[in-house]
Parts: sequence; C-alpha cells; structure tokens
Amino acid sequence: MKIVNNPPKESWKDVLQRPTQTIEDIEAIVSEIFKEIEQKGDIAVAKYTSFFDGISLEKTRVNEDESTKALNEVSNELKESILLAKSNIEKFHQAQKTEKITVETTDGVCCWQEKRAIQKVGLYIPGGTAPLFSTVLMLAIPARLAGCKEIVLCSPPDKQGNIHPAILYTAQLCGVTKIYKIGGIQAIAAMTFGTKEVPKVSKIFGPGNQFVTVAKQLATKYGVAIDMPAGPSELLVVADDSADASFVASDLLSQAEHGTDSQVILVSTSLDLIHKVKNEIVKQVSKLPRKEIATKAIEHSKLIFVDSNKGALELINEYGPEHFIICMENEDFFIDGIMNAGSVFIGNYTPESAGDYASGTNHTLPTNGFSKAYSGVNLDSFLKSMTFQKITKKGLQNIGPAIEIMAATEGLQAHKNAVSLRLNSMKYE
Repeated sequence: MKIVNNPPKESWKDVLQRPTQTIEDIEAIVSEIFKEIEQKGDIAVAKYTSFFDGISLEKTRVNEDESTKALNEVSNELKESILLAKSNIEKFHQAQKTEKITVETTDGVCCWQEKRAIQKVGLYIPGGTAPLFSTVLMLAIPARLAGCKEIVLCSPPDKQGNIHPAILYTAQLCGVTKIYKIGGIQAIAAMTFGTKEVPKVSKIFGPGNQFVTVAKQLATKYGVAIDMPAGPSELLVVADDSADASFVASDLLSQAEHGTDSQVILVSTSLDLIHKVKNEIVKQVSKLPRKEIATKAIEHSKLIFVDSNKGALELINEYGPEHFIICMENEDFFIDGIMNAGSVFIGNYTPESAGDYASGTNHTLPTNGFSKAYSGVNLDSFLKSMTFQKITKKGLQNIGPAIEIMAATEGLQAHKNAVSLRLNSMKYE
C-alpha cells in the first residue's frame, strides 16, 4: 500500500480517487443489453447468461426440489450462525417501525401520514467469487417486515447451473417468494422490464460490480426505483497509537478481499502506526485464500498520514466512505463530526465484519462517495410514506380564503374555483 504523507487539501481529489471506471466507459454495454432484453425478454436473458456465466439453462426459476436439496446441503453449524444473525437483524429493523402521525393543523383540518409497503421488490445477490447469502438476510428481512407482497431474488448460477445452497436456504428462511438463476446486467434488466419468467418489480435492491451499479442506475430511466448506487466495496479506518495494528490490518484486508476493484484506506495521525499496519498487511495477506484478489485491491489503496484530528475528519468527510472504523483515543470527536459515511464502527473490538454479518445493522450501503446523500438500506427503504387529509366545513372556512388568494395569484383559476364553489355552497345552508 502506498503511504501518502500529509497531503495538501488541493491534492485530496487525486489522493482519494476511487479505482472505478466512469459510467461512460460501460454505459454503452449496459444500454445495449437492456434494449435487447426489453425486446426479446427471456431469450435475451438466456443469451447473456450463456455469454457471461458460461451456462445454458432451460429454466431460470429455482424449483421446489432445488430448494429442498439446498436445505440438506447447508451444515447445521452454518444454519445456527444464520439464525443468530437473522435474529439480530430482525430486532434492529423491527425497532425502526414508526406509528401513524396525526396532526390537526387548523381547527377542522386533519392531516396524517401512514407508511405502505412497496408491493413488488427485486433483490440482487452477487454470486461470483463469493456467494453473499448474508446479503439475502440484509434485504429479505426488512422486505418481509415491511410487508412487501412479492420478493423476487436474482443471483448468478455457477458453471453447473446452480445457486449456492446457502443463498437458497437463507432466501427460504427469510420469506423470498421467487428465486431466479440470473446474474449481472441481465438480472437487473429482467426485473426492470419483466419477462414471461421474471416479474417486473417496482424497486431493485442489492450490491454488485460496476456493471450492476450502472444497470441499476439505468433502470431508473424506465420507472424502477433503486436502493442506492452500491458498487465495489470500500473501507476507511481512522486510527492512532491507541489502535492495534494487527486489528487494523485485518479490517483493511477484510474489505480488500471482496474484489480487485475494492478500496481500503487508513488515515492516521501516527506514522509509526502506519508502518506497523503496512507490515501486518504483508504478513496477513500471504495467508489468505483470496490473496490474489486482496493484493490487487491493495495496489490502489492508501495509507494516509495527517498531522491533526481536525484534518483527518475533514478528509474523511470529503471521501464519504461506505464503511468507517474509528480506533482513536478521542473517538467522540469523530463520532460527533462524521457527516458522510454509510455505517460507522467504533473501537478496537468492533470489526467491520460484525456489521457484514451478525450485529444487526444493514450492510447494503452507499459507495463511491454516495454516502454524502444516500442512506444505507433500512426498513423505510421498503416503505412509502403516504399523506392523508380530511377537512370539515369549518376547516375549509378557516383555510379556504388563503387558498383562493394563493391560487389566484398563481393564475390557477380552476384551483380557486374548487374552493370557492364549496365556500359559496355553505352560505345557503
């Protein structure tokens, strides 16, 4: 990892640059696949599954026999771990439920807000180099708690035409209604347009590579909502001499092993710690099964020295990390000051892995600086807020004249008439 020593503010843009292609680089490919799937449906889906995943499938939907088989292939030890994680994730997301809000804004004018579930949602679960069954937990649990009626899941098949049994087991456990062996751009397009096999959904959730991220963004042009632009994983750790260098290195590597386009950054006020962490990374990465992936991710990652906590915080807020770990003696300064981060982990004994799996918070988070404007997935991600109002005669008499004046001033006579007719009718009662 490259050490960057106290970079001046004018260089931050270059120092913090992410290792991702621009949308323009890949949008043409995504658009072409979208157009073909819109026109040819399942035929085009099969074509691109064969091209990208190297497998030809007669049917993409997972059947009951495949689901039953998956139940028997998952070890009891893993099932118990998944159940523990499920319990914690349910507790945290269940606590996010809110009651109806009712306000009488004026005598006779009652307004209220209620939440309604999005009826059809699509979940994208990466399968590639790591079958992310944990993401099923993070998306299907809040979808079910919210009351979504149809929960459609797409995940790429392996070379034998199967989805990893842990993904199928977790999907059944969490109430997914339909599962399809479709990955990448073609999965997002199929859920966007709908095919004979795959239902059209109203909102698509889930992380993925840069192509999936662009595909989700393109889906919004066709009236489908998305959770957020969630691309390659990233982690930023801020640490001083109170941190354990081996812990910090392990956290950085835990994200580096996600993919070659992942990015990890250490920001520290201690050059001594930076060198210790660098040495630990070399030691630990050599023992990882995914050493090659992690090594490539580390090549475009940084160890950044800054000379003050204030400067560190300003730089971190500029970056807007997906995951942010605080291992500082003055942790409150960073807890209070962080404005742009997807999820925050505090202290030497709070690894980012805890949020990925079992602490209860959601791990589907905004990347690529989108934490400046987007939240991570939560219960409200699967809900819509709807407002209601009921006005009595007295209430309309109280606010009607103001409405008439405002509508007339905007030149909207029909708006004014809708009130005037009602007010005039009351004069003869």
